[in-house]
Amino acid sequence: MENFKIDVDADGIALITFDVPGRSMNTLTSGVMKEIPEWVERVKTDDAIKGVVLTSGKASGFCAGADLGDMAGGMLAGGSLQEAYDAGWKLNGALRALETCGKPVAAAINGLALGGGLELTLACHYRVVGDSPKIQLGLPEIKVGLFPGGGGTQRLPRLIGVQAAMMAMTEGKSFRPNDAKGAGFIHEVVPVGTEVEAAKAWIKGGGKAVQPWDDKSFKLPGGGPYHPVGVQNFIVGNAMIRKQTYGNYPAATNLMSAVYEGMQVPMDAALRIETRYFIKTLMTPQAQGMIRSLFLSKQELDKGAVRPAGVPKSDPKKVTVLGAGMMGAGIAYVQALAGIETILIDQTQDAADKGKAHVEELLKKRLSRGQITQDKFDALLASVTATTDYEHIKGSDLVIEAVFENREIKAEVTKRAEAQLEPGAIFGSNTSTLPITGLAEASVRPEDFIGIHFFSPVDKMMLVEIILGEKTGEAAIAKSLDYILKIKKTPIVVNDGRGFYTSRCFATYVAEGLAMLQEGYAPALIDNIGRMTGMPRGPLEMHDDVALDLSVKVAKQTAIDLGDKYVPLQGAEIVRTMVEDLGRYGRKNGKGFYDYDTKPKTLWKGLSDLVPVTINDSTPELVEDQKRRLLYRQAVEVAKCWEEGVIDDPREADVGAILAWGFAPWTGGPITYIDQIGLKAFVEQADKYAAQYGDRFTPPQLLRDMAAKGETFYGNFEGKKAAA
Repeated sequence: MENFKIDVDADGIALITFDVPGRSMNTLTSGVMKEIPEWVERVKTDDAIKGVVLTSGKASGFCAGADLGDMAGGMLAGGSLQEAYDAGWKLNGALRALETCGKPVAAAINGLALGGGLELTLACHYRVVGDSPKIQLGLPEIKVGLFPGGGGTQRLPRLIGVQAAMMAMTEGKSFRPNDAKGAGFIHEVVPVGTEVEAAKAWIKGGGKAVQPWDDKSFKLPGGGPYHPVGVQNFIVGNAMIRKQTYGNYPAATNLMSAVYEGMQVPMDAALRIETRYFIKTLMTPQAQGMIRSLFLSKQELDKGAVRPAGVPKSDPKKVTVLGAGMMGAGIAYVQALAGIETILIDQTQDAADKGKAHVEELLKKRLSRGQITQDKFDALLASVTATTDYEHIKGSDLVIEAVFENREIKAEVTKRAEAQLEPGAIFGSNTSTLPITGLAEASVRPEDFIGIHFFSPVDKMMLVEIILGEKTGEAAIAKSLDYILKIKKTPIVVNDGRGFYTSRCFATYVAEGLAMLQEGYAPALIDNIGRMTGMPRGPLEMHDDVALDLSVKVAKQTAIDLGDKYVPLQGAEIVRTMVEDLGRYGRKNGKGFYDYDTKPKTLWKGLSDLVPVTINDSTPELVEDQKRRLLYRQAVEVAKCWEEGVIDDPREADVGAILAWGFAPWTGGPITYIDQIGLKAFVEQADKYAAQYGDRFTPPQLLRDMAAKGETFYGNFEGKKAAA
């Protein structure tokens, strides 16, 4: 076997080492899935084997789960449901054979075990894990539109109860070793490096070769569907899932069905139920879109898929951040974590010190969780220098400007910083809306000037948008990508334009919410519909989050720049009135569309005086239509960006939309959304909305041409890759 090595010791204990060649981390590839039944059969039939310890040969962890591209291709390649089911049953059947082999099997978990990796260990009779805060154990499949399909939906509830298991699986929650032991699915936490020794000791000590659910006296913790207490898990759980997903994620509903039905039958039948629901879920457009965007495409971008070829690899050691506000301090924090010496500059020492204090606050959280030691904390904090002195910039590989969205201020700090930079160093602007080509006019080295747009809060938001000016060189692109990959963020590269890609398209969501407000829709109805689309928040509350006064500032700068060509977004006058006349800036000052002086926040009562409500009631038909309206408005803008050349890679468009502004993840992103609807059907509906609501919905000619040819974005992209 290529992926597993078996060594039988003098006590008859077989040490099975999981080690996929050529990979930094073990995953369940098609080759691994083929070999698991082979070694399980040997364990069952080889009389010399008295017990088994399963461990990993990788220092990086035990197993990160299924290779989703490999798995999806294999299960769906045959085309028929029976063939897909048979492919899905291979793992479940093999793991069931392992736990009923009559010999004690222990898992020595010497690193993270996620998804199928954890499910592999749940089929063992005993689980030992190393005591390290870096180790994560969990079933996160729901995050890519799936649910556990290797027995997890049946074994975890039988170990820790339906309620705890459903919460863990629907949230995709990860556990640290001691938390997992406390929850009840890990038996023993031991010093790192002694996992195999402890597992063997359990076997030698008479470890029982029977799973709890195969014991005649077994009772499901907390009760099952027909238990007076257990039934509440499903009644309440069903409501909770609806509240969390609004029906957008088939995986969550199918997960509950698999648990509900599986808890009523013996394990063999339960696993077959799970497999059927898993295949059903895998075949949904939601799962296929999410797997492609949130796993495969994101993985490709995280590995530098769009990095220019032929440019030598760089490794930034020192980076300066101009502006020590929340954004600049957040950037400084992620740089420090990546081992980059950081200079944090602001106008006053007090402002710079406040920025470093924010870095310290974030580091303290990591220290309290055991993620870093005190020595590491001290070293990371010492790597950040807070100052007002631009002389400290000398020796920097990169400067990131994160000052106010004002062209004059940005031009001033650009000139001051570039005076300290050596040839080949890069200057990046963190602007969210101002065109990079225009900002680069203040630079004496425009080929090294680039947009590096972070999202707030930087420590949590995983995307960084790189924006190219007209004169930006390939070396600047490559070095910027090297930097972003070093700080462990996901990059997308877009061309210049007002608002670039993410800010421009996000603005259409909040603007369409304001258009609905102008049409007389009740504010609560607008935001509820927004959440029901799968967006993280409604348009009005999201506008509060990003700050109403910022929208006004951006609008004023845009009006100055565009002159007679400026067309205000829907509801711009409402926002201007709220900011300039009423002092309502959004969440930042506790007053926006909502009031924040109470918990939970409440809608501002004066809003109905400012914009009268005429539509207060809804119907299922109205809700579905307005949900589609909000998604179409964003998707049309994405298509316009594509036609204008702002973005040209469907992977970047989809991943960027989901990670940057939260475009409904269940769609797989706006490009996948258009492709799955079909270009012809999408154009027809967009035209209907254009006639009803305005030209902003008019699809670009690009979509009409593609519809006429029967094309799709991903089809064209794959065709270009194949031709190349």
